[in-house]
Amino acid sequence: MSENELGAYLRARREATRPADVGLPGGGRRRTPGLRRSELATVAGVSVEYLTRLEQGRDRNPSVAVLASLADALRLTPQERIYLRHLAKVAGGGIALCPAGAQAPHSTVRPTVRALLDRLEPAPAALLNRLGDVLAHTTGFERLHGPVGLLEHDVPNLTRFVFTDARARTAYPDWDRVADEHAATLKYEAGADDPWAAELFDELSFVAGYAFTGRLAATPGPPVPDDVQRFAHPEAGELRLAREQLDLTGSEQRIVVYLPADAATAAALDQLTRGAVSGSGRRRSSWPAPSPPRSARTPATASHHPG
Repeated sequence: MSENELGAYLRARREATRPADVGLPGGGRRRTPGLRRSELATVAGVSVEYLTRLEQGRDRNPSVAVLASLADALRLTPQERIYLRHLAKVAGGGIALCPAGAQAPHSTVRPTVRALLDRLEPAPAALLNRLGDVLAHTTGFERLHGPVGLLEHDVPNLTRFVFTDARARTAYPDWDRVADEHAATLKYEAGADDPWAAELFDELSFVAGYAFTGRLAATPGPPVPDDVQRFAHPEAGELRLAREQLDLTGSEQRIVVYLPADAATAAALDQLTRGAVSGSGRRRSSWPAPSPPRSARTPATASHHPG
């Protein structure tokens, strides 16, 4: 990697963006078909001098607001915005360490919690922390969310998926309401002043823009989930899911269980289970799974927050 990857990338994207792409006339003699610095500066609302310093590597610490303005002006895709932000972090010296004593989100999965997830099979269920990281899940959860791309990352994050993955808008027919829930949940459970959550807030603010920041500003209190969430599964079709949340004592973790809200959804989930078990040669299990015994629910209390 060169010493000025951020500047080189900004220049390359500027030169690959035609004036017509941003609503500008393209007349006059040009050395390249792309935008002039003055044109990008005007569209992004920054000075030509500052843009020159960024491209030449003489300024390596642009604010998130400046990066967002440049990304908007250059019509970057979510993936390109993530890459631009990564280059800016590298150029600026990386991410600041969290203050001493700050409590990191719980990421250890207790054996009893794993046992509880096993008892919930074949129901879709997942263990989440306060950031929305998926720490563990049932095979039922994998059958439900794997085909839409949620589990492709080493540490899947449900909120990041909702706001930064274009497939989420297909998976959730009521995406606006789902996004409202997840923004409110992240704000309520972590908060922008949480040093461990700051990186996620920064990423979502930059990549999703107003779709995320506007919801944060408009969220006055705890999340208010829908009683039933619609989910478009690539194989099973549209499902109607009720969600039950179990808040685990002694940690900031929660188990979210997805339950069929009608007979058609129950049948579709049962069909997914039969298909998966038939393909693996394992014993068939029918939907729904029996409720865990009361003793298995001892470390948890039920609530109705979104998953």
